[in-house]
Amino acid sequence: MQLPKGKKVYFSSDNHLGAPTQAESLPREKKFVKWLDEVKEDAGAIFLLGDLFDFWFEYRTVVPKGFVRVLGKLAEISDSGIPIYFFVGNHDLWMQDYFEKELHIPTYRDVKEFTFNDKVFLIGHGDGKGPGDKGYKRMKKVFTNPVFKWLFRWFHPELGMRLAQYLSVKNKLISGDDDAIFLGEENEWLAQYAKRKLETKHYDYFVFGHRHLSMEIKVGEKSTYFNLGDWISQYTYGVFDGENFQLKKYD
Repeated sequence: MQLPKGKKVYFSSDNHLGAPTQAESLPREKKFVKWLDEVKEDAGAIFLLGDLFDFWFEYRTVVPKGFVRVLGKLAEISDSGIPIYFFVGNHDLWMQDYFEKELHIPTYRDVKEFTFNDKVFLIGHGDGKGPGDKGYKRMKKVFTNPVFKWLFRWFHPELGMRLAQYLSVKNKLISGDDDAIFLGEENEWLAQYAKRKLETKHYDYFVFGHRHLSMEIKVGEKSTYFNLGDWISQYTYGVFDGENFQLKKYD
């Protein structure tokens, strides 16, 4: 994609809407919608890197109640012609085709390469990448297994949603969320993942979420790993202006 003059690419991640309750997350949802309203003015594209919701499951005719403000705003922006890309996170990994059919937003389940103005990006949520975190990786295999999803679908939505929401908030192994403590440049596992990817191909920027910590780490002579932080306490996001990538905070 060649960005038109004055256009930018925006990135955000980890809103966890609905946690710990929908009522308590509502102010954060409204703040995020306000941000979307502002960035649409010069956005060439918008990337949402997962965990927009704290839990999401699509039955054939049922989707989770709530989130009408953010869903409506995303529909408005998509309908206006601004491309939006969504990467499934570990909390909304059971997303199917609702975003694609209703909002015309393509949905990705793994990292994907994009090029903007000759700058090569590798983009994704980030869960399960890099060394370690073996407990979560095993759990993810279970939760993404088609048989497990088929069995869960037989729960009545009222029971299934309540159970899954409880587990999402309470069980750290299921959530895959580490404590948001900076591990040091040499120990951040997504930085290590980026360095390994550079052994086979050059990327200018690696952009991930999941860690709930905004960070910028040089992983190669001309390559940088960015983590977007979250929209729970940091309200940080990324922006590429056609030449450079920056992390910013929304007040």
